Amino acid sequence: MIADTGDPKADPRSGRRFLRLLAEDKTSPIAIPVFSVLLTLIAAAILLLAMRKNPLTAMAAFLRGSGFMIKPSYAGGQNMLTDFLSFLGILAPMLLASLGMLVSLRAGMFNIGISGQMLAAGFLATVLVGYADLVPAIARPLVVLIGIAAGGLMGAAVGFLKFRFNIHEVVSTIMFNYITSYVTGFYINTYFADIISRSSRVCSPAARLTITGLTFGGLRPTIPLGILISAAAVFIIRFLLDRTTTGFELKAVGLNRDAAKYAGIREGRSMVLAMTFSGILAGLAGVTYYLGYYNSIVPKTLDNLGFDAIAVALLGNSSPIGAVFASVLVTIFQKGSVYMSSTVKVPKEIASVIIGFLLLFSACNGFIHYYARSRLEKNRWI
Repeated sequence: MIADTGDPKADPRSGRRFLRLLAEDKTSPIAIPVFSVLLTLIAAAILLLAMRKNPLTAMAAFLRGSGFMIKPSYAGGQNMLTDFLSFLGILAPMLLASLGMLVSLRAGMFNIGISGQMLAAGFLATVLVGYADLVPAIARPLVVLIGIAAGGLMGAAVGFLKFRFNIHEVVSTIMFNYITSYVTGFYINTYFADIISRSSRVCSPAARLTITGLTFGGLRPTIPLGILISAAAVFIIRFLLDRTTTGFELKAVGLNRDAAKYAGIREGRSMVLAMTFSGILAGLAGVTYYLGYYNSIVPKTLDNLGFDAIAVALLGNSSPIGAVFASVLVTIFQKGSVYMSSTVKVPKEIASVIIGFLLLFSACNGFIHYYARSRLEKNRWI
């Protein structure tokens, strides 16, 4: 902890106060992510200025495209509410994927296979339930259960390989990504492809985790059920990590595996559990994405959402509540990119560049904390 003398003459410069915010144990978990966001916005503004575009106009377009600001005009049956509901539809899988990433990070592991686990869960739920003639009351719970089972089994396999054979989880998850991508691609192209789009055939409305076909007040909203799943997941994961023995064991293994083992914690069990929970959340992200926000699967394609979840988890400081705010920010850039591109006249891929900046600065959180503390110690301000 950094002591504060309380004497304004002892610390007259605002720079010192700023460094204290970044170095103080109580304030750094919030101050450093906010600082990372500010650095990202500055970098994005410089990039947009280099392209001779107004950064404020571009940022407003991101917000309008996500339903946070009113657009100058809307298509029939659309307004700010329908845009915001659509935003919630893509926010749900992003939040679930980021929760999966932070659970693995809490145990000192890195689940880079989120995208593959999403695809596996989405594919199995599509072919087993999405093409079946079932009523919504049966189909939708089955979709959720398949997402839990598929993602959990893949995550458990990664954890087992790590513990039993010391195969690094980054290597095994990358290999699982390739296997899942090509196996699902083969079956989609061979048995389940739409002859026009060449994507998988669309699922039945009864199996989708989205309520469509509603009309009221001249609007045609789409209600995402996945946001309810993701909200429940936030509270469950927070309780698991902060209030249970299992959460304590995962954190102990992540901080120091040898010390945890010496204390009697079964490190193998904790690693398998961490990757299982991570896979379950990734599987839920997959079904809310492929049978929720979207309604088909592009063969041999891993969605970038699973990789963007890395930035969200880091920006959220590996906290479930922090992941909520980070997910909202990243999803604004993703969702609003199309509208921003059409109005500001820049490629929509600029959103991926901004998210890349965010990932870069978020990955420097530890260095920012160390640098701020070292500067204070060097100048004897602590």
